Amino acid sequence: MTSQTKKMRALIIDDEKSIGESLVGVIEDEGWQASAVLNGSRGLVECKLNPPDLVFLDIWMPQMDGITVLQQIKDMNPDIPVVIMSGHATIETAVKATRLGAFEVLEKPLELQRILALLGQARIIAEKAGEGPGESNVQDLIGTSPNTMSLRKQITAVGPKNASVLIVGENGAGKEVVARLIHNLSPRANKPFVAINCAAIPEELIEAELFGHVKGAFTNAVADRKGRFELAHQGTIFLDEVGDMSLKTQAKVLRVLQEKSFERVGDNKTLNVDVRVIAATNRDLPLAIKQGSFREDLFYRLNVIPLTVRPLRERRQDIPLLVDHFMKLFSEAEGTPIRLSEDALRVLVAYDWPGNVRELKNNLERLVILSSGPEIGLDDLPDEITSGNSEKLDLSKTGQSLKTAKSDFERSYILGKLEECDWNVSKTADALNIERSNLHRKLKSYDIDPKKLKG
Repeated sequence: MTSQTKKMRALIIDDEKSIGESLVGVIEDEGWQASAVLNGSRGLVECKLNPPDLVFLDIWMPQMDGITVLQQIKDMNPDIPVVIMSGHATIETAVKATRLGAFEVLEKPLELQRILALLGQARIIAEKAGEGPGESNVQDLIGTSPNTMSLRKQITAVGPKNASVLIVGENGAGKEVVARLIHNLSPRANKPFVAINCAAIPEELIEAELFGHVKGAFTNAVADRKGRFELAHQGTIFLDEVGDMSLKTQAKVLRVLQEKSFERVGDNKTLNVDVRVIAATNRDLPLAIKQGSFREDLFYRLNVIPLTVRPLRERRQDIPLLVDHFMKLFSEAEGTPIRLSEDALRVLVAYDWPGNVRELKNNLERLVILSSGPEIGLDDLPDEITSGNSEKLDLSKTGQSLKTAKSDFERSYILGKLEECDWNVSKTADALNIERSNLHRKLKSYDIDPKKLKG
């Protein structure tokens, strides 16, 4: 059954029968199937036997509370969107639910318009999932490191919202990939995604690039031209390297965000625009504010939802998967299968990658193109990668499978974080951005006992 013909299904888990019945009526009026159960245990059975497209889950229930049910639903099927409902939710509870992957946290009494909006967002997510792998799939954020897993969860939560997002990260770390994934998970997914690199356009031209111009506005303006904001109408505009904008341009962008209107260069006609703004920067904007080079009011407008893309050296666990992905991609382009030796992979994992994923990708493409045989070995790697980096990993363990190499790295990485956190499991889980229960499972699987190691 395709996403176009599938009838969406919602499950309500709430011990108040009247709320369940009311929600079923509202949801069925929108063309969905809906059912309600009165406790978490029954809800878990329903999710296992017939996974719904959306769950409305009460947080305060006898026998099994909503946080516990949420955690078990996510363990069972992390792709099910779960909306938490509460009549008296605390900020701490909301944060915990969000960290566990809650799609949204709603306060009772529920607002009809918010429910309808969530139904629409859940439908978009279901349709995107039905498309299989592609740019719209959040799984395209390749990696299994705690940092990447946490970022993937944040993107899934943020995508369906309409708030501005500020993505911070080093050059080449994948900020535009994150921005596109957010757009593709949003209700604006079938509208334009328009990107502009604010650092790549001269100051005298950036205003015309952003807002367009009319014929004769300046030399070489031989015809009317739409700007990026106008082209992104009803979609998303991605302002890359926003920290490099001049104060003059920042003021004009702030006005668009505040008033949702602008004028083309050389024109006095006001145009209205509806865009979602995603900005990115490799600069420390709070520091730039103190130095007077970035507007504080614009920062708060952009920084409604902050996301951080960690550098590749802080998520080395992702490198083997990225290598595998790019090797397949470039080998297919060359029309011949080319592999990377295990020793070469270890050196790539040990390297700090100052240019991040972009540098890794460019190096692998060059290696595949210049390869004279079916395998790329240590001798084929550039000197800047092999020099001074091999000591970070034990290269004597030859003949290991990729799976074993990744497992060895994860074990070493967890041990390192435990030592940094004085062998405190809770602090280590926070540092790794994973749940404490998840870390306990990993410690058990790797036969790591923090108490013995600390003692």
